[in-house]
Amino acid sequence: MDECILPVMNTGLRGVDVASSKICDVRGKERKLIYRGFLIEDLAQNVSFEEVCFLLLYERLPKKQELENFQQSLKQKRQIPENIFSFLKILPSDMNPMDVLQMATPLLIQNDQTIGEPGIENILFSAENLIAGIATITAAWERIRNKKQVISPDNDLSHAENFLYMLNGKKPDAETAHFFDTSLVLHAEHSFNASTFTARQVASTRAHIYSAIAAAIGSLSGALHGGANVKVMKMLKEIGSVDRIDAYINDLLNSGGLIMGLGHAVYQTDDPRAIILAPMSKKMGQIANQPLWYDLSRELEKKGKTAFKAKKHKEIFSNVDFYSASLFYAMGITTDLFSPLFAISRVSGWAAHVIEEQYAMAAPKPSLYRPGAEYVGDYCGPDECVFTEMDDR
Repeated sequence: MDECILPVMNTGLRGVDVASSKICDVRGKERKLIYRGFLIEDLAQNVSFEEVCFLLLYERLPKKQELENFQQSLKQKRQIPENIFSFLKILPSDMNPMDVLQMATPLLIQNDQTIGEPGIENILFSAENLIAGIATITAAWERIRNKKQVISPDNDLSHAENFLYMLNGKKPDAETAHFFDTSLVLHAEHSFNASTFTARQVASTRAHIYSAIAAAIGSLSGALHGGANVKVMKMLKEIGSVDRIDAYINDLLNSGGLIMGLGHAVYQTDDPRAIILAPMSKKMGQIANQPLWYDLSRELEKKGKTAFKAKKHKEIFSNVDFYSASLFYAMGITTDLFSPLFAISRVSGWAAHVIEEQYAMAAPKPSLYRPGAEYVGDYCGPDECVFTEMDDR
């Protein structure tokens, strides 16, 4: 019988289903993002980030006492080992925060006596340790690199409130805290994106969850993934005023450039998260007396879509990065912290995927991710090279 030859898919695995999952569904044509059966609009409007974390990890929304217990458990894990602060203090202050976060995250294992022990309850403990600890590391690094005293966690505050407090040294107002909490809900999970696939691939080797999450952070640091909203903010600053938008778009499209924050690998309509973030960005800009960034974003979105359709003869849509950039900036958050903010939220989704990869028997999946590749050769072409001795090369 002739051997079956499968086609090579040089598509970055786009459109290729590599495993089954019960965690998240992204329906790009329908403008739907679903966490364990719940529409993102319902979650963003009605629940806190802690409730979403519980949903992702425990596969259902919590009851009142369960939520209180979960919140208390996260609070107990906010205080990270002192030697992590010592480590952060010896690093150069100009290091990229994502590089720092990737290095420091595995150190959280010191707080985890369950690592290596079998059992779902142990990996859930580790997941909570990571959710709490990554937020503390991020806030601490921002303080340390700016030569400010590290702020200890305040266990009277929610996860979102406490992060902003540790970051700025003052408790946020209710509306800012609410907007930040909602942004964490929106960023918590997005199916098999690049960083989540990275986490699952590492987890499939049976490496522990700290290794998988550190690898995911490395993936998220890329400009085409978690770094996209940084580029959005840079773009907005380059434009500077609404009357410069037309010229900017024209120059960009004529040179083959991209309008950052417009376009997505999955959505064929506006990202539902962008629709939720846009009014938050507008209101936050009003609170901070910085309406420019939302105004620029709104006009750039409208004119960019029109110009792109005229030039490329197809539509383009806003994604989550487009309005999260102006929202975070109006909150006074440093631009290079945007990607760590993403990680503070997405660690909950990553952890859920690691758990599913290693423990969920009900979701069929590969025992180990090991894709193939078509070898096309190097300077010898697709055939073998003829070996030559050193003197004859």
